[in-house]
Amino acid sequence: MQQQRTTSIAVVVPCYNEEATVAKVVTDFRLALPQATVWVFDNASTDATVERAREAGACVRHVPLRGKGHVVRRIFADVEADVYVLVDGDDTYPAESAPTLINALLEQHLDMLVARRVEAPEDAYRSGHRFGNWLLTRSVRTIFSSSFTDMLSGYRVFSRRYAKSFPTHAVGFEIETELTVHALELHMPVDELDVNYRARPEGSTSKLNTWRDGWRILRTIVRLVKSERPQAFFGTGTVLCTLVSVLMAAPLLRTYLSTGLVPRFPTAILCASLALLGAILLACGLILDTVTRGRIETKRLAYLAIPAPGSSR
Repeated sequence: MQQQRTTSIAVVVPCYNEEATVAKVVTDFRLALPQATVWVFDNASTDATVERAREAGACVRHVPLRGKGHVVRRIFADVEADVYVLVDGDDTYPAESAPTLINALLEQHLDMLVARRVEAPEDAYRSGHRFGNWLLTRSVRTIFSSSFTDMLSGYRVFSRRYAKSFPTHAVGFEIETELTVHALELHMPVDELDVNYRARPEGSTSKLNTWRDGWRILRTIVRLVKSERPQAFFGTGTVLCTLVSVLMAAPLLRTYLSTGLVPRFPTAILCASLALLGAILLACGLILDTVTRGRIETKRLAYLAIPAPGSSR
């Protein structure tokens, strides 16, 4: 009789200047998941984050390129595990929820489980961050037919085949958007589970900038729409160009039908140019849609080549 292989678990903690909280995060997750290996990926911190993490018993790796996207890229490349628990190092997420999240991932055969933040006190969430999270989550839900309600959560659990098939391009905090869209475009089995969220402890400061990081995430959504939904993206441009061209050409057409003259040649040339631009955008959308379908099929095959959670392969 073939013996069942033990599921290996890695807790991975991206950190930048988290000396006030990283030791508690490592200690809490080691207690909650004694069978797991806790990794701290330090993103060129200038304080004692590395020392505190090592003292708490974490395995420490250094990522010199600044930005959470660079850190997640290294995490998925360097760490080998069946299940990955990704959590911020700011001690705002409960370690005691990790076993529940992992069990749900394995029992439901999911590839990503997002910890949906609930019961957050007012000082844990700035109003700008609340609104930005709502706006960006709604945008992705509309564009990609998503069911997520907390897309920017920093507490997630992944299967191995998710981690090893994720081609990240993000640099900073827009990484959460890419993590979500990657699962949606490949139609992976995903879900959300409620966890309590708390404010940062005293002495710990947020690295998020509401406007800068919100703008980056918004640009990431636009870029993802262009690359993953090119027909809709360029088709919108076609509709706008055609609409403006028709509205501007209508008075010229009425004048021509009544007098046989075209009095405003620059306007007529602009209308023709807009109509031509709309046709070019339509052609770009159709061509890129075919390319995108082929690229997604390739990514899907790479994803399916990796054993599923709980597989005996």
